[in-house]
Amino acid sequence: GDMEMHTAGSLRDGQIVWALAKVKDSFELFKGDTIDAYLLFSNFHRYGFSTDVRFTPIRVVCNNTLTLSLNSRVENFVKISHRQTFNADVTKEMLGIAKDKLVKYKEMAAFLGSKKAKDEDIVEYFNRIFPATGKKDTSRNAIRALEILHTQPGAEYAQGSWWQPFNAVTYLTDHELGRSADTRLQSAWYGANQGLKTRALETAIEMADAA
Repeated sequence: GDMEMHTAGSLRDGQIVWALAKVKDSFELFKGDTIDAYLLFSNFHRYGFSTDVRFTPIRVVCNNTLTLSLNSRVENFVKISHRQTFNADVTKEMLGIAKDKLVKYKEMAAFLGSKKAKDEDIVEYFNRIFPATGKKDTSRNAIRALEILHTQPGAEYAQGSWWQPFNAVTYLTDHELGRSADTRLQSAWYGANQGLKTRALETAIEMADAA
């Protein structure tokens, strides 16, 4: 009763089947910027892979996603073996952890929104998240992140703060990077861009704290 199934789909021609369950909890900051909480259930149709559950807050105004840890270990998801009988108590425990994570994420978002970001620091931030390779001074993704800083959905909330550049990164990874919607979603939820967004959050907090 504390969550409801919201959306389901598949990736890689059915190799990954996923379902988003909406947790009946959310928060609003900056007079209209709403974050809803979800649990992402994923079933990998490959030998040796378990079903996993991840906490995924989603920013309503732009559908930006983030995957945050459900446990205290390095992994950012909880694994459930296919060989085990479904245990509702385990899911309830994960739901309780997700609610705690949402409270912590609200604190982080509010902190980022309270700290002003200087132009030169934002440029450094994007260069750290999207480092240049070869002889280039600035990567194409860093340039693109700067371009959408003030035009991304939700740019009107907490303007001039560290909340904006962080969400520019999540918007870019979720909605623009990748060859197709399928590969983009796979990377954002399970691949390289999943870790990139987590690093973007940690780096934004680090730089905001130092400002």
